[in-house]
Amino acid sequence: MKKIAVFTSGGDSPGMNACLRAVVRTAVHHNIEVYGIRFGYEGMIDGDLVRMNAKSVANIIHRGGTILKTARSKRFLTLEGRTLAKATLEKNGIEGVVAIGGDGTFRGAVEFSKICAVPFVGCPGTIDNDLLGTDITIGYDTALNTVVEAVDKIRDTAESHSRVFVVEVMGRDSGLLALYGGIGVGAEGILIPESSQDLGNLVERLRQSRSDKHSKIILVAEGDETGGAMNVGQLIGEHFPDLDVRISVLGHIQRGGAPSCMERVNASRMGHAAVEALMQGRKQEMIGIKNNQVSFTPFEKAVKEHIVPDAGLLRMMEVLAH
Repeated sequence: MKKIAVFTSGGDSPGMNACLRAVVRTAVHHNIEVYGIRFGYEGMIDGDLVRMNAKSVANIIHRGGTILKTARSKRFLTLEGRTLAKATLEKNGIEGVVAIGGDGTFRGAVEFSKICAVPFVGCPGTIDNDLLGTDITIGYDTALNTVVEAVDKIRDTAESHSRVFVVEVMGRDSGLLALYGGIGVGAEGILIPESSQDLGNLVERLRQSRSDKHSKIILVAEGDETGGAMNVGQLIGEHFPDLDVRISVLGHIQRGGAPSCMERVNASRMGHAAVEALMQGRKQEMIGIKNNQVSFTPFEKAVKEHIVPDAGLLRMMEVLAH
């Protein structure tokens, strides 16, 4: 293999740059030409490629976001768009591709493989940690720490004013940020898409909570069936008119910031392993880290089966929140 390409796609996540750095420098070490594709699949369609070398990725390991930029490409959903992307890879002599992204990125790679023989290997870049085949995705650890830091600060003002704060965190289909973040901040309630816990249960638990508690924190994943923090806050206010209920939506702050140390280490391991996997002839697989060992999971399996949170953690949270 003499020439490969790398791109970042979908939602950005802290650690993507660290992974990109590892891909480029591993390729250079093995005398492989490496090209960065800007703006993900959209750039692949447009032929937006740039030659990269060791200097290209200097001083980026600590930076959030992605220097290659990212996008969600509607054109790639069409056969015409994928055909143009195939032409780009063939025109530039690309023999392998490293895709750094999440569920949508890998689904796109599966569909693309039906018309293009160029092998793809993926590195899981998503703050949701919702891909099967890895214990942790690139971006999750940093996003989780961002949630904890933000809610710790919210707790300070909640305690000072005897308020209830309903905090909404990201997680359209996965509640892992809310679950682990809620346990980490000692939340009094956690609502996630994967749990059958309802608002009635939350209201009852608030009713039974200690009267001398001066603050209460409820974490809600944005994809929970309750409809998000606004709906939850409204319901709590209706049942407890004497409580001072406030809403806080953390939003895209969770995507930004410098990646944590473990994020940088894991992303580097994945990027390094991705290049070596292409050299070994592997394709249509996601690189992961399971039990501290590099693992390989077919794209189709990684995106079809989502992580199911441990119900015991929710029960533990209820015990500890008294």
